[in-house]
Amino acid sequence: MASVLYQSIETLSRDKGIEPAVVVGAVEDAIALATRKYYKTQENMRAEMDRETGEIRAYVFKTVVETPEQVEDDINQMTLEQARELAPEVEVGGELRFYKDTTPLGRIAAQMAKQVIFQKVREAERDTVFNEYNHRAGEVLNATVKRLEPMDVIFDLGKAEARMPKREQSRLEQFAVGERVRVVLLRVDRAAKGPQVIVSRAAPALVQNLFQSEVPEIYDGTVTIRAIAREAGERTKIAVMSRDKDVDPVGACVGMKGMRVQSIIRELRGEKIDIIEFSEEITTFAEKALQPAKVSRVSITDLADKQIEVIVDDTQLSLAIGKKGQNVRLAAKLLQWKIDIKSEEEKRQEVESQMQAMSGGPTTPIEQVSELGEAILEKLIAAGITTVEALADMTPEQLEEVPGIGEKTVEKISVAVRHYFGQYEEGEDRPAPALSAASETEATESEEGSMEKTPEAILAEEAGVGTAQEVNNLSSEDIANAEEAESATDAFSDNDAREEQIELDNDTVDTLVDEAQENSDEGIDDGNDRG
Repeated sequence: MASVLYQSIETLSRDKGIEPAVVVGAVEDAIALATRKYYKTQENMRAEMDRETGEIRAYVFKTVVETPEQVEDDINQMTLEQARELAPEVEVGGELRFYKDTTPLGRIAAQMAKQVIFQKVREAERDTVFNEYNHRAGEVLNATVKRLEPMDVIFDLGKAEARMPKREQSRLEQFAVGERVRVVLLRVDRAAKGPQVIVSRAAPALVQNLFQSEVPEIYDGTVTIRAIAREAGERTKIAVMSRDKDVDPVGACVGMKGMRVQSIIRELRGEKIDIIEFSEEITTFAEKALQPAKVSRVSITDLADKQIEVIVDDTQLSLAIGKKGQNVRLAAKLLQWKIDIKSEEEKRQEVESQMQAMSGGPTTPIEQVSELGEAILEKLIAAGITTVEALADMTPEQLEEVPGIGEKTVEKISVAVRHYFGQYEEGEDRPAPALSAASETEATESEEGSMEKTPEAILAEEAGVGTAQEVNNLSSEDIANAEEAESATDAFSDNDAREEQIELDNDTVDTLVDEAQENSDEGIDDGNDRG
């Protein structure tokens, strides 16, 4: 029958969760140390406990060597000859024991033995905790709230205490002492005061474990969880896939009237959960991951770097990004890809800038072409033609498709663009150099005088004849040519109003031509009479 001392050791071992042999070894080491201190010796000392009687004996042991030359420590070694005088059967490498009397050990020795026993037990307890939990990282455990600290929450796991730091807590959760909750074991840290078990309520593994508990299809493997992205206390995105084509993975996780997912949401204190069907096609998976936003198109921009570009409608951009970028951030975690999200307008501007860069050089506003009138400019800008370069690249057929642009206007535009780039045909007048203030005044007065001239005088100047009376001597063809030249010249002047005057008074011009033709016929008849 075991002694009372050994029974006490077994009770202590069960309470601390360690092996009885560890406690027995601690007691033996403590007695050996106390005995050596009492006898003030440097000899090797050991102790052994008899489980039946509970007696603990301490002894000094010496190692046997063959010759005196091999003796390195006179205190702890002896030759074979000396050993056989005490024990004839001893061999080289054996040990001889010399027992010490432990009866005179006093209170100080007992106190020292007690401290050694406690130290050994604590070390054994730490090793037991470390070995118990070190290999269980990622496992979900049931824990009881033991106490609340300013930043951390301390849980009782049964065999050890666990600490949950502030960063591993959900902002939605508040705990009470004695409350039972499920936690995820993150790691076991070795510290000076012993191993510390770190647990979490913010890890994605907690959500995965809750779905396994609530959804039978996940528990039996019909539906698998392929990816989870979580921001504790805010939102979780979970991607699921079914191995059975007849089982809807999303519907299985949601449950009848949402009962299954609502149970998980209550456990997480109201955290939002998005359940998404997994797809091997990354573009399809990205569209689903960005829900509830509607995606226009997805393209892979860098396969090696795992980067995709997502285009959404302008009205969907803020929804796709989410509050403080949460939606797109969780989607990127779920996909394990980098996501560059843009609106349709941003993409259009990007394409335009790329095309402009490919064409080379900066663009010039169409308003810089001074020979184009305001009416023509308005029509071109309304059609989306806003740069000189874009206007120069258009064909006459393309220009005629612009509303309000005809053949004559196309010719005017072509000449105006040529002149803007400094291209003048033979006989075309180049713009005059800038005038001084006095010259501008004279030019203004000249223009005002010209506005007072009659159509006959204008035609006379254009035809190169002296006065309006001499117009009568011109043929109808000369008069028409003069009118056309005047009209073509004035088409490109914004300040000269003569074109409008001539075009609005077409009846007067026609009358003038008729009168000139009659005068010409009369002159011919008079010549015949004189002949």
